[in-house]
Amino acid sequence: MNTVTLSVASRTQINDRVRAAFAGEEQGAFISFASVDLLWQTLTKKRWDILRAMTGQGDLSIREVARRAGRDVKAVHGDVTALLNAGVIQRSPHGVVFPYDAVHVDFTLAKAA
Repeated sequence: MNTVTLSVASRTQINDRVRAAFAGEEQGAFISFASVDLLWQTLTKKRWDILRAMTGQGDLSIREVARRAGRDVKAVHGDVTALLNAGVIQRSPHGVVFPYDAVHVDFTLAKAA
């Protein structure tokens, strides 16, 4: 299964993964955010619905994404643009694609300082 991990990671953690990958260590697919706040700001409820509609579906037009998410095309277009700008989904020859079959979310909530 082609799974992507959405995570909260520091620049150091990301650099460590890159170095390990260049050393030949399998890392898997990651989309990392600098903070939990940024993750939730980017992946709102409606954008999660879009990802759910796109997961494992291949190339889709924005109109088809809107139909699958049960939303207005214009509103979905704005959310798709935000997801594209954040690097969460990609442009494709026939529209957009979220090229994963599953999503794993990984972050730790620690006590406040």
